[in-house]
Amino acid sequence: MRSLPNLDSLSLTELVAQMLVVRASGYLFDHQILYPSWEPTTDKLKRLVELGVGGAILLGGSAAEIALKTQQLQSWATIPLLIAADIEEGVGQRFAGATWFPPPMAIGAIASHNLSLAQTYAAQMGAVTAQEALAIGINWVLAPVVDVNNNPDNPVINVRSFGDNPAIVSQLASAYIQGAKSYPVLTAAKHFPGHGDTAADSHLDLPVIPHSPARLAEIELPPFQAAIAAGVDAVMSAHLLIPSWDAEHPATLSSHILTQQLRQNMGFEGLIVTDALVMGAIANRYGANEAPVLAVEAGADILLMPVDPEGAIQAVCTAVETGRISKERIRASVERIWKAKLQVSGENREQGAGTSWEQGRKTRERGETGETRERGRQGRQGRGGDRGDKGEGGDKGTRETRETGETGETRETIFELAKPEAFAVVNEILSASQVVGGNVPLMPVMPAQSASESQNLRNLIVVDELLGCDFLHRKAPAIALPTLHGYTTQLCDRHTPVVFETDDDCPTLLQLFIRGNPFRGSAGIAQVGQVWVKKLLASGNLQALVVYGSPYVLQQLLPMLPSIPYAFSYGQMPTAQAVSLSALFARSI
Repeated sequence: MRSLPNLDSLSLTELVAQMLVVRASGYLFDHQILYPSWEPTTDKLKRLVELGVGGAILLGGSAAEIALKTQQLQSWATIPLLIAADIEEGVGQRFAGATWFPPPMAIGAIASHNLSLAQTYAAQMGAVTAQEALAIGINWVLAPVVDVNNNPDNPVINVRSFGDNPAIVSQLASAYIQGAKSYPVLTAAKHFPGHGDTAADSHLDLPVIPHSPARLAEIELPPFQAAIAAGVDAVMSAHLLIPSWDAEHPATLSSHILTQQLRQNMGFEGLIVTDALVMGAIANRYGANEAPVLAVEAGADILLMPVDPEGAIQAVCTAVETGRISKERIRASVERIWKAKLQVSGENREQGAGTSWEQGRKTRERGETGETRERGRQGRQGRGGDRGDKGEGGDKGTRETRETGETGETRETIFELAKPEAFAVVNEILSASQVVGGNVPLMPVMPAQSASESQNLRNLIVVDELLGCDFLHRKAPAIALPTLHGYTTQLCDRHTPVVFETDDDCPTLLQLFIRGNPFRGSAGIAQVGQVWVKKLLASGNLQALVVYGSPYVLQQLLPMLPSIPYAFSYGQMPTAQAVSLSALFARSI
């Protein structure tokens, strides 16, 4: 195992740098970066890692790309990195190719009638997510969400929560954590002290929680207490203003909330990590360099996604040098970070590959294919000269790798993803949580043999943002299955103008993809969806309805559907589409 340095050997700058986890694109090439204001180029990211930041949080790319990216990051690091991802619905939620679970609220729905089965599913979800994360070099799973979502209009938590019952959320979160602890990865309960009862998105603005301490203790805090008892490794703060506790500072910047309530009153000894500091609730109100200082003063150990990482390091160092923050306070946080890094550092050959930073170390020390890959990724010329000719620096490295099996072992771990047994659990959760109703069967139809034989059936799909749909493609079941039954697909989103033809008289299968998502600011049905529902009901052409995502939208629409067949799934991914449509079309047989 690669050892961590003695804290006494580190400078103040090196200690503070360890408190930062920076954002990075999961894609391998700079031209693929989707969020340039948040995600640094390869050169800048390498400079930050060499500067000594404590970790990175990844978004984008496939699972295979992430496996390479994490090795690259660890090979740059002198001190092993924590590598995190928001994979609340499994690794496949963020990184293509891995297992994608339904949202946690699907398991919460199962718990309402079979708590034991739901706990089993939550534990399996935690274990599969941890195993697949570890296989591609992620050692920090930023999950579970333990917010109690008791506000149907919540635009940011919504189905990410296990539900609206504190006891059920507590039990399912605990089961998830226990499942994940089967593997050497870190977990994180979020968002303290509870983001479930808001109607504002903290990515855009600062929500206010008006509740009394007694109400917080009854509803919001129990799941965090349960997560701590279950051994959760970290607690993530929420960007919320809670006047009854601190009328001036949001939770992320409040010592009363992070230090007094969480650390002292609740006895949490693990890592306190901020939610992303680039989010509007913080970034729009506090300076890029003042917010990190305030968060450290409040009790945060890890500063997640600061707007200006290098500026944040300097600002915190200055705060120490001027006496605003004690050096002992910094050291206490880094000691917790060291404990967490040691926890995920040991090789775990029985459960998967060695740790990602062990693979990175071998890549760097032996100069294996890592340098060749880096040269290819960065598109630079002349790097081979650093290693001599091709036979010495390229072929030899590849041969050594092949003989020792080091990167070969890494490649083998990729095939530990998306196992049949994991997909079986996903299907069971989807089937057990879906709702199918209505008493008029779908019109039994045969596939259209040609355009001229089309039966004038429409498959109308409404999403919030077509360009952001990672769950729709030409072969996605929402498109492919109705096509087999003779339906013609029509896609629209909130930007699509609704135009009705006077002779628009098509029996229509309407599929609505609606759930709360960060930065959207709304959890309800888009206006275009509302217009279509009303139009199709008025004309008598709504043949059937499928809602994917928000149960609150289904509840809103049900009174309007006296006898129309419908299906509901918490999931939106292709597997959810297949399960729901298969159940719905089966009603026509």
